[in-house]
Amino acid sequence: MLAAVYHTNSDLRVEEFPRPEPGEGEVLIRVRASGICGSDLMEWYRVPKAPLVLGHEIAGEVAEIGSGVSRFRVGDRVVATHHVPCKECRYCLSGRHTSCPMIRKSGFNPGGFSEFVCVAPPNVERGVLHLPDNVSFEEGSFTEPLGCVTRAIRAAGLCSGDSVTILGSGTAGLLCLQYALHLGAGPVFMTDSDEFRLCKAMEFGAAYVFSPEDDISSFVMENNSGYLSDMVIVCTGARAAIKSAFSLVSPSGKILFFAPSDPEFRLDFPFNDYWWSGVRIVSSYAAAPGDLEDALSLIEKGAVDVGGMITHRFSLRDIQRGFTLAENPEKSLKIMITP
Repeated sequence: MLAAVYHTNSDLRVEEFPRPEPGEGEVLIRVRASGICGSDLMEWYRVPKAPLVLGHEIAGEVAEIGSGVSRFRVGDRVVATHHVPCKECRYCLSGRHTSCPMIRKSGFNPGGFSEFVCVAPPNVERGVLHLPDNVSFEEGSFTEPLGCVTRAIRAAGLCSGDSVTILGSGTAGLLCLQYALHLGAGPVFMTDSDEFRLCKAMEFGAAYVFSPEDDISSFVMENNSGYLSDMVIVCTGARAAIKSAFSLVSPSGKILFFAPSDPEFRLDFPFNDYWWSGVRIVSSYAAAPGDLEDALSLIEKGAVDVGGMITHRFSLRDIQRGFTLAENPEKSLKIMITP
């Protein structure tokens, strides 16, 4: 089988791999759609681990099953996630599944940017879902990123009627926009330096869009009855955006940091101002099994339009073109690889 081996963002090599044989409790999936995630492009995180096969937003068909597997049959359409919790530790038992040590240790063999992936027993049990008939493979591959969004926004405590400012209008930002609107939030303001993405934000329901160079706080207050936003969601690792979140949130509001920044970044802010404000800061990483089920249900019902976010498709052999475009986006959002 073919798989794309990552060395750097500009060096992905499509190579021949032995096709995995599923063992006891394992499932082999023929990958039909695999999305490029922004985290795939974080060289500071990926390069030290290279060479490796990336890809964790996948959907496909069950090609083989190992002994003891009863929930799935060959030919089943499924979506799978690479990270699953143990459901037994103190974090899992208290609902903090994404803090479980197992989350970052679990994964695919070899990775989603390949023709086949072998899924280990814990993932088969807690991270593989049947794909509804009306959900395409490409749409199903959004289950993991949307699951991360639903968990994050719930953790941040978004309420119906809350005003929201989202910094960054890429795939994550637009998923946050749609889910916030689904929960009854509004108005929702969106920022980005890319005009194409701002236009997309308007298409997906943003009330107002603007550039990071604009006077954002004044703009929000002028269009939000004189108030700053109840919630600010930071969907970019840009240092300026992270710092600006504190000037955009209302007293007693919430700041949700959805994306990491570079590892050298240190945040300075006036502590007493923050203490007096009553602002709550939340960060969120990954998704738990329940979040994935919720996300897939939203996709199935059409509550979140994920298909409309796909702008480009590349074959596995052309994956380097996909990564190059993702790193230097030009009129692009979600880039899909079809092995």
